[in-house]
Amino acid sequence: MKTIGVLANVRKPEAADALRRLAAQAQQLGLTLAASGETAALLPGLAPTPEEALPERMDALLVLGGDGTLLSAVRLLRGHDTPILGVNIGSLGFMTSVPQADLERAVAALAGGRYTLETRRMLECRLRRGDRIEGPWHGLNEVGIGWGASSKMVTLELAVDDEPVTAYVCDGMIVSTPTGSTGHSLSAGGPILHPNAAAFVIDVVCPHTLGTRPLVIADQARIAIHVAESSKLLLFAVDGQEQHPLAQGDRIEIQRSPRSVRFVHLPGYSYFAVLRQKLHWRGSSL
Repeated sequence: MKTIGVLANVRKPEAADALRRLAAQAQQLGLTLAASGETAALLPGLAPTPEEALPERMDALLVLGGDGTLLSAVRLLRGHDTPILGVNIGSLGFMTSVPQADLERAVAALAGGRYTLETRRMLECRLRRGDRIEGPWHGLNEVGIGWGASSKMVTLELAVDDEPVTAYVCDGMIVSTPTGSTGHSLSAGGPILHPNAAAFVIDVVCPHTLGTRPLVIADQARIAIHVAESSKLLLFAVDGQEQHPLAQGDRIEIQRSPRSVRFVHLPGYSYFAVLRQKLHWRGSSL
């Protein structure tokens, strides 16, 4: 890899120093950097590249930040299969698995071809409102439904492959990919899915019954969520990045996306080691 795109969360206090280190390492290794906007402004001597031109110009995308920054990087790629390597200068960071201290090692691995690639599935959703269809929107993590300006509950009807499942009186619903299972879904009580699992997980947020549990289904299924009853303005969000209003009668349709995301992993990467570190798993003691 000769040209490395860069996207940083410049609001992080560590970002400026990390970008200076990156520029110095790239110069030593003969790499070309490409960035736009605020990231380019913090890279010494770099002329900014228009954001829409970045996916065509880079061999890999280096993300400096947390998982939110990485999700922004996925949007920036707009379906291009450019590999992404995440360096964590955020807080938790399941997807940005390289610690900031290993930045130079990560850049050297990219330059020397010492890495593996992993493909992650995405989801696709559309909004059906009467005879009009909006979208599609593509997400790596999840589609979340239910946030609004009121704490009143709503009634959401779930169907899978056109077969009714049930209606939920609840605060909202989350449909996530395996990658997103360690995000908002996990906070809502959902299970952790391995990234290679061909599945979606459906979580109901604060259901008005004790019998409701997360539902795991094959990602070949088509999911439909109908806003059956709502006395408030709802929102649905894709990866927490795009928010759109929902009204009573609207229907969200979700399926597996034809797009995917490729992650770069350094030698020694272990998915379960990331879980142990991020979730502070220490095992059982007798």
